[in-house]
Amino acid sequence: IIIATLGLTEVESFAPGGQTLLLRRQINAKSCDWRPHTLSLDANSADDEDLSSAEIEDDNDGVGIIEAIRRWFRSEEGQEDIQTYLFSLGLALVLRLLIIEPRYIPSLSMYPTFDVGDQLAVEKVTKRVRPPRKNEVVVFNPPQAFRQVVEGQFGADATSKKSSEALIKRIVAVEGDVVAVSGGNLFVNGVKQDEPFTAEDAQYEFGPVTVPEGNVLVLGDNRNHSLDGHIW
Repeated sequence: IIIATLGLTEVESFAPGGQTLLLRRQINAKSCDWRPHTLSLDANSADDEDLSSAEIEDDNDGVGIIEAIRRWFRSEEGQEDIQTYLFSLGLALVLRLLIIEPRYIPSLSMYPTFDVGDQLAVEKVTKRVRPPRKNEVVVFNPPQAFRQVVEGQFGADATSKKSSEALIKRIVAVEGDVVAVSGGNLFVNGVKQDEPFTAEDAQYEFGPVTVPEGNVLVLGDNRNHSLDGHIW
């Protein structure tokens, strides 16, 4: 029978003559000491009933979980582990804030390009080195106009959560472009756009409008089920 606790290991073996040989090893940082003890197997002895609790408590006094944790913190190995954990955490935060961020798709506004529940890794470097381009898919914080539309359609109670969620849409026009949606098709500067990524033809009329300086026009690929630039 092996009884193992932090800092204590006991091995019981039955010896000839009706006796139990109890070997106890006290583990510490400096040495391992095996000490034999011979105990009588007397069925009428009340001392045997208290053996497990008395002996284990006695040897656990010096070494406990809290003390083991303290020793680990003070050890060279513990210090190295802590430095590794802190470095990994800091690197992960820097990557998330400045370089790449995980996102998921909460709606069908970009279907069939993205479906509900799809997981994305959104990189944040490109926007710092060049302006956005047409047909790029972008993730951005919703503008105030979007929040007003959400409040008008779903009520003020829905705006706190829904209007604060990041949006994912496709850029269909950049500053200076004249945009219109007519007959189910998108026209940019009078040219009909080939859009094989859309779910279906748009069932609304929009424009023509000129995209202001410093702005882009974004639409969802699921044109008839997207709160996008043609609304706000």
